[in-house]
Amino acid sequence: MLMPVALFLIFAATLVRVVPPLLHVQHEWMGNFSPLASLVLCGAVFFPRRMAALVPFIVLLVSDLVLNIFVYSAPILSWEIVPRYFVFALIGVLAFNKREALRRHPLALLGTSLAASLLFYGATNTASWAGDPGYVKNFAGWIQALTTGVKGQPQTILFFRNSLLSDLFFTSLFMVCMAVTSRKVAIPVPPVAAV
Repeated sequence: MLMPVALFLIFAATLVRVVPPLLHVQHEWMGNFSPLASLVLCGAVFFPRRMAALVPFIVLLVSDLVLNIFVYSAPILSWEIVPRYFVFALIGVLAFNKREALRRHPLALLGTSLAASLLFYGATNTASWAGDPGYVKNFAGWIQALTTGVKGQPQTILFFRNSLLSDLFFTSLFMVCMAVTSRKVAIPVPPVAAV
């Protein structure tokens, strides 16, 4: 029963990430509200071993291809995308190594989701600071990359807020779905009368 639920969650995660930008209905307040980090984290914890790493990265790659071709007209590999893939891989490996403990302790999984959000935020914004000529290459420029971002773009701190909220929301949703579907429903069998 877990596999159909997992496949549904993968499909839903892909749609949540791809459909709003394709339909041009993604508002600034929705920026970075995505289930991908949760999919990587929960995939490493709950999916069968062969699917744990492969499926989240296929979803990430396919959704990046679709968005970069049809929405952003951007190359699939750039200085902005490579750090994101690296951080997701790191989150997946760390969660996979602790998967048994994270399955048993829901609060630990939510804490790991919070830590993953912080890691993603720090690493990707530091990579943007290092690679984007719009940032001065000093401490003040790095703080700008972590808070306000480049002028004319939404503030990066808002992206972090949305990322944090979406990671906690989708991780909780994933945990609830897996808990509900993993329970075995006992069907009462009436006792057979002795003849």
